[in-house]
Amino acid sequence: MTGGTSGIGLAFARALAARGCDIALVARNEARLESVAAELSSLGVDVVALPADLSQSEGVAKVCSYIDEEQVEVLVNNAGKGLRHPLATTDTAPLREAIDLMASAVVEVGAVAAAAMKARGHGVVVNTASVSGLVPMGLYSAIKALVKTWSQALALEMRPHGVQVVTFMPGWVRTEHHARAGITTSNLPDAVWLDADAVVEETLRAVDAGKTYVTPSLKFKVASALARYAPQRAVGAVTQKIVRGRDG
Repeated sequence: MTGGTSGIGLAFARALAARGCDIALVARNEARLESVAAELSSLGVDVVALPADLSQSEGVAKVCSYIDEEQVEVLVNNAGKGLRHPLATTDTAPLREAIDLMASAVVEVGAVAAAAMKARGHGVVVNTASVSGLVPMGLYSAIKALVKTWSQALALEMRPHGVQVVTFMPGWVRTEHHARAGITTSNLPDAVWLDADAVVEETLRAVDAGKTYVTPSLKFKVASALARYAPQRAVGAVTQKIVRGRDG
């Protein structure tokens, strides 16, 4: 479980622990990692805390080594953070770090997990993409578009080998995600927001049903369809309006 100490990742960790699954938690904030590990342990499951920074190659190698050595049955590939940074800039470090964390690390960890599951003939990989990957909303959207397409390709590759790969496409979910990135969301109506626990429960039901692609909630299913099939000039205009409202 990467990114499992806050937001959607924490909701996944709690839901899986409630189902009786033992949990391996990956996060870079060691204090929060230990706190969440203690909380989940109280549910009667075994919890391994793996402090690792997945924006760094050493952290990715540590997690991949653990996956390669242990029989991880379910990977929730959820490492990520918010990003508010211009695309035209000489300060490219935040862009590079975002790609390392949310694209390169996700692909590498997912690859190692899928290979191990393929060898055993079973397993589940849930890759967190985003509805924002369907619209041109900065580098974050571009990264999530990459994750979406890669995850769908991995699902096709793994299908003959008994491994279920799920592309998870959440919309706007109430978490710390935006505040940490300095993104103002007060101008967005309450109606657009989803609850993390509800999103995770719907996703796990889709996993149980054998699905490989899930967009929780009817409103974001509709929004996704519009993003795909509406005229792209209109999609771009709406996206710009949303960005202005979001960033205040």
